[in-house]
Amino acid sequence: MKTIASPKAPLPVSTPDHLEERSRRARSEPMSVLSLGDGLYEVESASEHTYLVDLEAGRCTCPDHVFRDVRCKHVRRVAMEITEGRTPPPGEVALACHDCGETVFVDENVAASRYRDSADAPGPFYCADHAIAPGETVRDRETGSRLTVVDVSEYRADAVEIRAADCTVAEYETNEAYDPNVPVVAAVYPHATVKRNGVVPSSLTVYTFPRTRLERVGSP
Repeated sequence: MKTIASPKAPLPVSTPDHLEERSRRARSEPMSVLSLGDGLYEVESASEHTYLVDLEAGRCTCPDHVFRDVRCKHVRRVAMEITEGRTPPPGEVALACHDCGETVFVDENVAASRYRDSADAPGPFYCADHAIAPGETVRDRETGSRLTVVDVSEYRADAVEIRAADCTVAEYETNEAYDPNVPVVAAVYPHATVKRNGVVPSSLTVYTFPRTRLERVGSP
């Protein structure tokens, strides 16, 4: 499972005068932080040395912590990057949004299950601008039509059957170009057909799509 490291750069310094020396260096020195899971972080310093930080235990493999038993700049930098949203907190990992590549933080157990060979494994993952939920309007990338989402399933397109077509959602002919290992989204066309004796039932048919076939309307 590939995770995303923060860039090796200093953090913005707003009021450095009141910071103690280790905190000032933690913020001002270029460092790269990579979440390894289980509350562990790999920190590459400006000197290109790499240290392992156990944030929850407050430990680091650097000499400053090992020999002086202090809260070193590496532990502080990890805490700063978590607070400022650049690095995932313990229990989460950083992954890329499927649609735009923006970093999103995901529960590490959920992320790990994404890579299992299982039909109910979750994923892909989306940022707030591209995630969809029931009631939202989406665009069918295949036809350009707009639909209203009624459900976002936990099951993958290669595991959900379309009974009328005797195939899975992934196998349906117009879905073959889309990822088979993504969740199924159920949607309806927003305008029902109404005649003198009421709504035409076929106009309220719920259709199922692979998640990657649908684009959130209004996404950047």
